[in-house]
Amino acid sequence: MSNSMQGKRGLIMGVANDRSIAWGIAKAMHEAGAELAFTYQGDAFGKRVQPLAESLGSKLLLDVDVTDDDSLDAAFAQLAQTWPTIDFLVHAIAYSDKSELTGRFINTSRKNFKHSLEISAYSFIDVARRAYPMMKENGGTLLTMTYQGSNKVVPNYNVMGVAKAALESATRYLANDLGPDGIRVNAISPGPMKTLAGAAIGGARKTYKHTDVNAPLRSNATLESIGGTAVYLASDAGAFTSGEVIHVDGGYHVLGMPQAENL
Repeated sequence: MSNSMQGKRGLIMGVANDRSIAWGIAKAMHEAGAELAFTYQGDAFGKRVQPLAESLGSKLLLDVDVTDDDSLDAAFAQLAQTWPTIDFLVHAIAYSDKSELTGRFINTSRKNFKHSLEISAYSFIDVARRAYPMMKENGGTLLTMTYQGSNKVVPNYNVMGVAKAALESATRYLANDLGPDGIRVNAISPGPMKTLAGAAIGGARKTYKHTDVNAPLRSNATLESIGGTAVYLASDAGAFTSGEVIHVDGGYHVLGMPQAENL
């Protein structure tokens, strides 16, 4: 995939630190030749993201709150001033109250349900609507991140499972909406990852270990493997892939129960 993104420009949303899935994707995109811009939310995350972005030759950083229309409008207006068009956008944004990512799903609060769905699912639609004018002439790729808790019960994943189900459905509807303009929309579904977001889910370490020893490949995904998948989807090699959820989880999603030695 060397140089497969040469001449392409894209926005990476959701880098929190150097263990973020979005960072793994950003590195792979950069290595394939892409120019990158980054978003962050607030000064604290900005201080983390800036040196990472600069290490990939990027000085285009945008402060964005995806729950605020004015913030989103200002960020995309600023991006368009520098780059009138973009070729891809990576949406790796999700949130839920940590206190509700443990225990019983039935105890999900109305407030956190709305907040989780707004940030984790609706924000992809909101971002796509703003990216569309920058892609409609030449086509492009929108990518988001999901997890198999969207369609199977995962302990403690709770409301995030519902949010990811909505996100995957939004991916399919956006793919149909934007396809006539040559815009592809896909989701990547990694297995459990040792990220800041993943650590917020109750029992994260046990979940990571369980999938690591039971996946057909006997391994969880790496940031490099997820990044490589994103490069494929955003490059010309992925020209006819849209509306898909691509699993990068060592094959764990095909299992009906643990391996025999772990029963």
